[in-house]
Amino acid sequence: AGALAIIEKPFGEGHPHSKETQNDLVQTVKLMSEVKVVRRWKRERERQSEAIDKKVSDKGLKKRDKKIKIVAIGASTGGPPIIQTILSGLKKGYSAPILVVQHISKGFLEGLVEWLRQSTGLPVHIAKHGEELLPGHIYFARDDYHLGVDKDGRLRLSREEIENGLRPSVSYLFRSIMNSFDGEAVGILLTGMGKDGAMEMKMMKDNGAVTIAQDRESSVVYGMPGEAVRLDGATYVLSPEEIAPTLEALARVE
Repeated sequence: AGALAIIEKPFGEGHPHSKETQNDLVQTVKLMSEVKVVRRWKRERERQSEAIDKKVSDKGLKKRDKKIKIVAIGASTGGPPIIQTILSGLKKGYSAPILVVQHISKGFLEGLVEWLRQSTGLPVHIAKHGEELLPGHIYFARDDYHLGVDKDGRLRLSREEIENGLRPSVSYLFRSIMNSFDGEAVGILLTGMGKDGAMEMKMMKDNGAVTIAQDRESSVVYGMPGEAVRLDGATYVLSPEEIAPTLEALARVE
């Protein structure tokens, strides 16, 4: 279960933004019509999970001398179920906090966070300014606020200038993570239109962080992750099911 995208109801005729919201709806429906729906029974999922764990261990994670202290995720169209897949694959008590920017229409964030909280059993929150980061907790950027972190490990919400036509912006999040945690971080770009976060993910990689782009086959729109791959900004290109085991393995690397 889970929505591929959450969009605002179009305004009626006569509203100054009616054409814009109607066009957004039509474009999103066209994109969603091309999505392959895959259903897997429990036993098949268990076999797949074992195969993925082996694939990740056989892949051989690059040796690191820095501990992973934080994970940052950026997503747009098609993101909610992919985020749910990743969070569901993590064990309770994961060692690092996870910050998320999901491009979503205003008013729907609270429902998304509640769905993820119930479906994953993990502590999922809407970020609050000045809040202390806790290991294993997931923090979503608020509507119309950039999300970042301070050097002292506290969340920072900002109404600074819109980036890439967006606020919150993945670019802002990744840049903040890089400035505060250097290479002791993981940056993840998931399905979505545009280039938000791609250049900054390349910067994170060049600065020693681990970076992950969702693969083309599983992406609803291969815009953001595709641009990161084009820029050589991805340490790994993975399916959604491979990301959580990789995060678990990275947390064990010392």
